Amino acid sequence: MSGDDSRDPEPDGGTATAADTGAGADGDVPDPADRTEPYPHGWARPSAAEGEVALSLSGVTKRFGATPAAEDLSLSVYEGELLTVVGPSGCGKTTTLRLIAGLERPDAGIVRVGGEVVAGDGGFVPAEERDVGVVFQEFALFPHMTTAENVGFGLDDRPQAERERRVEELLDLVGLSAERDAYPDELSGGQQQRVALARSLAPEPEVLLLDEPFANLDVDLRERMREEVRAILREAGVTAVSVTHDQEEALSIGDRVAVMHDGGLEQVGRPERVFQHPESRFVAGFLGHASFVPGSVTGEAVETAIGGVSADRVYGLGPEYEWSTVDLLVRPDDLAARPAPEGDADGRVVGRQFLGATVKYRVELDDDGVVECAHNHTEHIERGAPVSVDFVADHDLAWFPRSRPGADGGDSPAVDGARPERDDGHDAG
Repeated sequence: MSGDDSRDPEPDGGTATAADTGAGADGDVPDPADRTEPYPHGWARPSAAEGEVALSLSGVTKRFGATPAAEDLSLSVYEGELLTVVGPSGCGKTTTLRLIAGLERPDAGIVRVGGEVVAGDGGFVPAEERDVGVVFQEFALFPHMTTAENVGFGLDDRPQAERERRVEELLDLVGLSAERDAYPDELSGGQQQRVALARSLAPEPEVLLLDEPFANLDVDLRERMREEVRAILREAGVTAVSVTHDQEEALSIGDRVAVMHDGGLEQVGRPERVFQHPESRFVAGFLGHASFVPGSVTGEAVETAIGGVSADRVYGLGPEYEWSTVDLLVRPDDLAARPAPEGDADGRVVGRQFLGATVKYRVELDDDGVVECAHNHTEHIERGAPVSVDFVADHDLAWFPRSRPGADGGDSPAVDGARPERDDGHDAG
């Protein structure tokens, strides 16, 4: 899919902007008549262009031998935005970052930075000439330089007074003014990361790239640094793309998140929407523990082996899907397991994982399905105990089709398990 139709409307129902719908690299809003995908249910069509594009990829492909590492990528990143690119190992996210940075040359497509073509159309701007900064996973600080010298390393072409002023600004921004004369081995991991970030921000790049920026930090520091780095980037007003394999990191720091799989973009959008309403089973499973509960759409409900769910609590499920069979997407906090007599049980507990504040139970249902249920750490259910399973979600559930009624009254299978499109110009959610 293209990554350019991915921003959500504001929670107050405001109209979608060019940034919401993916204006082209020149900032123009696409003509709705040219749109090949329906607008999601409840979205307004774009009315005016808002927001400038800082970075765009158009049909970008990179192959290593016969293997495509990035396949026909189209994506726009807007000024001041932080986009996180997430996916499993080998999905193409690092190759995508290297294509933006100029460390790889695309086999096809166009890369633009600040509206200027830096790759494609027969041209290629090398990495050192692009207005792009990079924060590497290893930080790559110079051990023989102080904090201030590391930060000012890329400013040698500026007058000394301007260079010193910029260094002081950045040290203040990242909270390291007191450590200006310290060497890297005298700094903590979090401080080293902030030095690397300040050094990359010093030349005021059009786009800042972050390559697995928190991978080398311990868990507690990693969580704290996510907040600190996000605040620094916001205050600096820089456009940034962060690449990670950590789903929690991607969802927590990005204005938008792009999920990659097998060299392509699976889905791009605001973190809340991508998590709550994934457009593919891969995205649903990759971004969190996902279980799929089979059900049949009957009248105003979806009936499943563990109970019914009102159709108005199933996102985008219209009357045209009556008598279809679907899979409801549920996560551990959407379900609760309760001890039950044998005759009233829906299944048995086959696994228990203590996670500190919560306990996650794995339940094998009598219909052979398996679901996970999250409970408070004070609740205890024995392994092997019969349980009933109830829906406790306080939000609409996402779903994926199994089949739809055919013209002859029988079922016709859904294509590739993808959510079908509605006939009224909207998608199914």
